[in-house]
Parts: sequence; C-alpha cells; structure tokens
Amino acid sequence: GTTYYRASLTYKNKHISLGSYDTAVIANKAYLEALELLTNSSISIDNYSSKNTLLFEKWVSLVNFRDNGLYLANPIYIRPKFFYYYLSPNDVYTFDTDDLFYYSSHKIMKRGGHLFVSDYGMQTNIQNRYGIKSYGVCGRDYRFINGNDHDYRYENIEIINRYNGVTKIHKKGMPFYQAKLHINGDYLIGTYETEIEAAIAYNKAIDVVKKAGCNKNYTPNFLELSSSQYANIYNALPISKKIMELTFPYNQ
Repeated sequence: GTTYYRASLTYKNKHISLGSYDTAVIANKAYLEALELLTNSSISIDNYSSKNTLLFEKWVSLVNFRDNGLYLANPIYIRPKFFYYYLSPNDVYTFDTDDLFYYSSHKIMKRGGHLFVSDYGMQTNIQNRYGIKSYGVCGRDYRFINGNDHDYRYENIEIINRYNGVTKIHKKGMPFYQAKLHINGDYLIGTYETEIEAAIAYNKAIDVVKKAGCNKNYTPNFLELSSSQYANIYNALPISKKIMELTFPYNQ
C-alpha cells in the first residue's frame, strides 16, 4: 500500500529506468540529473558524489551509454581493449573485452573479499573463470603480473599451481613440484621434477588411500594425456612410504 514514484527517460530511442523514489519531486530530480549526465560530456564517473540522486551504478551505466553508445544495466565503462567494472567509486576492476558479454549479464557481488556472480541460481567465485582454484592463495598458487589484484585481464594472471595438491617450490634455484594429500593433516606424497608428475602422484595417492578404506571425497587432477602416457607416468611414480602404509578407518 506504499506509494512510490518511478523515474525513467528515453534517450536515442533507448528507454531507461532510473529507479523508484519516495516523492515525485525526488523522482523528477533523478530524471533531470540523468538528462544532464547524458547531454553534458564534461561530467565523468569521477564527478559522482553521495549527494547525487541517482544510484552510482546507474550513473556509470549512463556515462558509458553517452560515451560508447551502448547501454548496459551493470556498472561497466568500456575502453578500446578492456572495460572497467565499478563496485563502488573506489573499488574498480579491469577485465578483457572478451568478458564483456558475460559481465554485462552477470552482476558481481563482493563478500569477504571474494567476488561472486549468480549463475543458474548458484553463487560462483569469478576467480574460477580464470583458472584460480577456490582455495588458491595469491602469491603461492597464482599472481597478478603487474601487482594489481583488481586487474583480471587474462594476460595479467599467472597460474603458478594449477593442480590439486601441487605446490611449486624451489631448491638451489631450480623449480620442483611438491604433492601433498590432506587427510587428518597434510601428508607429503613426494617431490617431483614436473608439475604433471606431481599432479599424477596426487591422483595415485588418492587411489592408494581409497583402497585402504579412506572415505574422503577427493577431486583428482585432470590431465590432457593419452591413457598410455598417463599409465606410464602413474606406474613409475614413487609415493611416500607414509601414504602407502596408511590404514583406515580412523578419525578422518
């Protein structure tokens, strides 16, 4: 039973909703503000303040529409080879143009420092889109090459550890790969010369503990190898004696 007032305008044949307001006066103020924003190119995203009537998201959408001729409901501003996604005036993320369609239809939410989108009714961590595992640690499992953790362009993301249970380490300046399995604490599976060997060793350790009665649900690593290549590496890989001698059931 509450009365409210919707503001909208049509600009360049595009009908745009500006939101709902408590009074007709405030709704009209939003309309005039939007019209000024669309017709005055000297006003930028940086000119927004909390005193404005329009929501910040709508402000960004209108500036992008004015400058780039494309109206997007999400707070996106397009550049020639990338775009900005504004969560707030001071919280801005950069993405490749290839991701424009996805983020124009998926609203980004932030919770606990993590970024999520709603996909088919489920909240999905956007880092998964870039090969970053949900438990990945920046600096250990992945890194932003230019040091900017708000820059999600593909060329700026380096995946250091792409496989479950595998960590890249250095010994005497040479890279090695360590595989660990978490059961009741971390068990070292072994240290290997290549990332693929460590990933397969992790899979082998899963098979060993499952045969021994472990009921934990582990996600094995997927590798793009032929069955014969995989089998040859699998059979030749040594596994820690501690892993081989584990017995179950016990407090898992």
